[in-house]
Amino acid sequence: MNMSLRLLKSAFLAAAALVAAALMFFAWQYFFPVQAASGWSYRVAYDDVQKAAGLARAADGGILVSQELQDGRGSILLMQPDGDREVVVEGLSKPDGLLSARGGLVFSQESGGKPVSFLQGKRVSELFAGDQVRGLWDDGHYLYAIEDRKGNGRLWRYRWDDRQLSVVRDNLSETESITRCTDGRMLYSEKETGVIRELREDGRDPVVIDGLRNPTFMLCDEQGLWISEDSTHRARLLLVDAQGAQTTVLSFLKAPQAILPLDDGRYLVAEGGRDRVLELSLNKADGFRRELERSAKHEEAAEQEQNVLKGVGG
Repeated sequence: MNMSLRLLKSAFLAAAALVAAALMFFAWQYFFPVQAASGWSYRVAYDDVQKAAGLARAADGGILVSQELQDGRGSILLMQPDGDREVVVEGLSKPDGLLSARGGLVFSQESGGKPVSFLQGKRVSELFAGDQVRGLWDDGHYLYAIEDRKGNGRLWRYRWDDRQLSVVRDNLSETESITRCTDGRMLYSEKETGVIRELREDGRDPVVIDGLRNPTFMLCDEQGLWISEDSTHRARLLLVDAQGAQTTVLSFLKAPQAILPLDDGRYLVAEGGRDRVLELSLNKADGFRRELERSAKHEEAAEQEQNVLKGVGG
């Protein structure tokens, strides 16, 4: 009898220790601070933003942030330069993609049967119907919208001038973001397979980056291609340069979403898992060094080209 009690007590203590260790591990993952790569730093720009997801600039200089809540509880907030905030659109279901265009704001809702909409002033109008639309991109003539569905997602193209709507791709799976880079390539992410594909006219769409963990939002600028990983623990914000080298700029994020470029090497990053928006900054000394490195590489490439031309001419 005493032996049975001792065994039962030992089993109970072992189970309790296991549960405590698991709770400590999850707590560590949640509270462990975000880490920035050398040359970068961050601060909390906005807190108490429930499930922060989309980011866009407002016409008056403020910042628009979507709160990706379900069942009509989602909204879009306007963060004013003076620190005030107000709700500009409410009653949404998982508002995700935000995009400034044509003097207003295009936004999507990652919920079944919800339209892609356009906010101008205080008026919201429906552009076209979609199903679980996430990523948005606008080139001035066309608005692109991509659906995050399992095996039957679509990439839509909407022409502003005559409201013509066409399907560019179908049968996509967990595609969450689309963007165009400075070299003209249009890229889209596949969360499930962990890859980035290039949209090609021939429809083949080759993989250009692989081995990612739940890639979601993308942004292309002079620094390279930014990719956020939509993982609930230990997610990363990656930067891929023109040579394909990857840098983990931020790590230990919790469900990061959109990235928005500001001025002077600063960016906003929505961290939905911690209900906040971060401001990421490139240290000025490091930024100057990178400019020198890029200039040196450019001069070296130009010199090599001239040598080749001289060889051909000779």
